[in-house]
Amino acid sequence: MSEGSLRATLAPWLRLLGRRRRRLAIGVLLLVVTVFSAVGLLALSGWFIAASALTGIALAMGLAASLDVYVPGGGIRFFAVSRTVARYLERLYNHDTVLRLLADLRGHLFMAMARLDDRSLARQRASDWLNRLTADIDTLDSLYLRLLAPPAVALMAVVLVAAFLALWVPAAGLAVAALLLPTWVWLTAGQAWLGMAASRRQVEHLQRLRSQAIEYLAGMAEFEAYGSRAWHLRELRKREEALRGDQRRTGRLAGFGTALVNLMVGLGMVAALWLVASAWQQEVVSGPILVMVPLAVLAIGEALALLPVAFTQLGATRGAAERLNAVERASARMPEGGNVVLPVGALSVRLTAVGLHYPGALTPALRNIGLELMPGERLALTGASGAGKSSVAALLTRRLPPSQGKITLAGVPLEQADERSLRERVAILGQRIDLFQGSLAANLRLAAPDASEPRLWQALAWVELEEWAKSLPQGLDTRVGEGGRALSGGQARRLALARLWLRDPGLVILDEPFAGLDAATVSRVASRLDEWLVGRSVLYLVHQLDGGEFDPPGITRECRLEQGGLTVCANSVYPSG
Repeated sequence: MSEGSLRATLAPWLRLLGRRRRRLAIGVLLLVVTVFSAVGLLALSGWFIAASALTGIALAMGLAASLDVYVPGGGIRFFAVSRTVARYLERLYNHDTVLRLLADLRGHLFMAMARLDDRSLARQRASDWLNRLTADIDTLDSLYLRLLAPPAVALMAVVLVAAFLALWVPAAGLAVAALLLPTWVWLTAGQAWLGMAASRRQVEHLQRLRSQAIEYLAGMAEFEAYGSRAWHLRELRKREEALRGDQRRTGRLAGFGTALVNLMVGLGMVAALWLVASAWQQEVVSGPILVMVPLAVLAIGEALALLPVAFTQLGATRGAAERLNAVERASARMPEGGNVVLPVGALSVRLTAVGLHYPGALTPALRNIGLELMPGERLALTGASGAGKSSVAALLTRRLPPSQGKITLAGVPLEQADERSLRERVAILGQRIDLFQGSLAANLRLAAPDASEPRLWQALAWVELEEWAKSLPQGLDTRVGEGGRALSGGQARRLALARLWLRDPGLVILDEPFAGLDAATVSRVASRLDEWLVGRSVLYLVHQLDGGEFDPPGITRECRLEQGGLTVCANSVYPSG
């Protein structure tokens, strides 16, 4: 691909890094001090040792000679201390900067992912999204620490050392520049060109290997039951072998680049030594300068040695940036919420000729849906699994855009509703309960961040979890485990109900709210839920109404979905409680 496309691929992330220009500039300055302290230390040490030896020989021969050891000795100590301190500060400061940059990048990407609708999210596995948020972002740390600062400092070192040598022997400076500047170009552009394809494939293999490993471990019981475990294991090994092949290729290329650095720096030393020796024979320079010049060239190798591995892996960075750019583009295509604030109180709902067709699906999920929910009304939307009930909920919460038709809440077109207002005024309790690896209190406060501890206990008492929570050694500080694994299914469902109680929505969408609860608990909690729902509009998503004890309370009307279309919408009154 062209240089322009590479620049365009990396441009959004370079602009994001540019927000911390000051920290980046300080980091580059520390790297410059480190490299030039190393050059100064080696060159001055060589000059001082040679000058001391020549002075000693002269004195031994009875010649008059003198050498000021204090100035060069002080310079050597200065460069030794500055190199050590600068290297320590550079590593500490630049790695801290990289961690800050990664936090910026990860937060930026998470915001982009949060704007994606369910349709876009469903196109990738959860492990793929996790890989973008972790591995792809981590790959971008090389933008500053390996691909921006080191080549700039290395180029500066080559140019300035060549200019310094030219002050003594112009031909030596020109020779060093002629050898090392093309080397620098190859170590950046050439190594990137050679390693682009292999390093990109390497990251893709690694991403797929992670996903396959997660899927293999998660589905091992099913694979064993169907006799396919050996096949999946062979696929894992094939992917692993492909990854190793690309790793070997990039390793050889990086080794070639490192060998090239050693070769060209060595040739630069020999050329500089030969030219300076000629000048010494002509008594243009002194013996200590003869020793200092090749050692200064040798020190440049420390800066150039950072480039081969970094630019051989440029394809990995480019591939990660391309995948993240795809997320950014998908997020940018999402319709932005408006600025209309939804009113307080029960919300009306109207769906007019609404249709929904998932990309690639053979049939539409919803077809010409016309539905109205009056303020304070409780409507049951029934239908078999796959009839489209969850799609209606996703439309009302703006997690999916309709393919056609119009949706209004309290007379406000859904696309014009303010995002924060929509999240505050519309609440949904779905079949999937999302709990995070935090405490009971933290998971409850997702619904009400400012809720006091007594308020949290009230919420738990409302769903009959108060006594259980008080019996725990850490009470509200008890951690629920990843995904709520420390809780039973019924406890997780009731915790979600308690989280719902902490909010004050005008529209409540309940998808099988009592799933996993025993009949006695449902009977008690349902009556409390009925009281709490007074003054709110309610949409129940259930399979069917049969008048049993699990029926939602207070329903005034039932509408039935079959294969994405409404077949019946009639009054079906059940008394509250």
